[in-house]
Amino acid sequence: MQDTKIDLLLAEMRKLNAALERLAGPERAVNDWDAAECFVWAPQNHHLQPVPKPNRIDIDLIRSVDHVRDILHDNTLRFAKGFPANNVLLWGARGMGKSSLVKAVHAAVSRETSVRVKLVEVHREDIATLPALMEILKTAPVPVLVFCDDLSFDHDDTSYKSLKAVLDGGIEGRPGNVLLYATSNRRHLLPRHMMENEQSTAINPSEAVEEKVSLSDRFGLWLGFYKCSQDDYLAMIDGYAAHFGIDIAPEQLHAEALEWSTTRGSRSGRVAFQFIQDIAGRHEKKIELS
Repeated sequence: MQDTKIDLLLAEMRKLNAALERLAGPERAVNDWDAAECFVWAPQNHHLQPVPKPNRIDIDLIRSVDHVRDILHDNTLRFAKGFPANNVLLWGARGMGKSSLVKAVHAAVSRETSVRVKLVEVHREDIATLPALMEILKTAPVPVLVFCDDLSFDHDDTSYKSLKAVLDGGIEGRPGNVLLYATSNRRHLLPRHMMENEQSTAINPSEAVEEKVSLSDRFGLWLGFYKCSQDDYLAMIDGYAAHFGIDIAPEQLHAEALEWSTTRGSRSGRVAFQFIQDIAGRHEKKIELS
């Protein structure tokens, strides 16, 4: 009888322990900075997931954005060398290479210096966990670029406050070894009705007018990307074709590329690369990304 009671008590204790483990969530992972050059933030267990082979292209293949490319490259190079640099917002037309440029510049700077700059991507839905990520990054032995792609906020989304806090740095200040790069299709990350809502609840409406654009203002550099011309589009096609060894007469290549852009209803770096993928596949030519 006594043994039965003890067995029942042990069973209940095991159930209680299992329930507490579920409430506590998964254990924090041990992050290895030597595992890769690029990582993806997994907030569930505070893990930086290594990306052994990042999806990126060579910086020389990104055309028609030479000015912003050079600015971003110089800013990243200064950061890698330990000099002051700015958080950057890359905004503008879809498919013009904003996210591709961030990844390409990171790779280029890593090649040019002996500094192991790491790139950590934070998914849009995990923006609210940025403060937790900063706690990990501030003790990192290497400089870290935090990359948020396709950033924007909906009317009921309050996670932008976490981004504000990180950009400001709070009382501790932003960690000196961390820089934030974000891409967006719009210059002001908050939609107008969110801005107006902040204004209506403010004690001083004039101050709220300033606050409504302050999220974008917290980025020291704004780099604009605009729709490309036909000549720029064809220059992208020629660059891709030469790089990947696609040997087709220029007249035929351009004619097919223009037809492709017409069916897509736009010209951009993304459309150009999609065309190259199509024509390389038709000619049984493999494309290897860096």
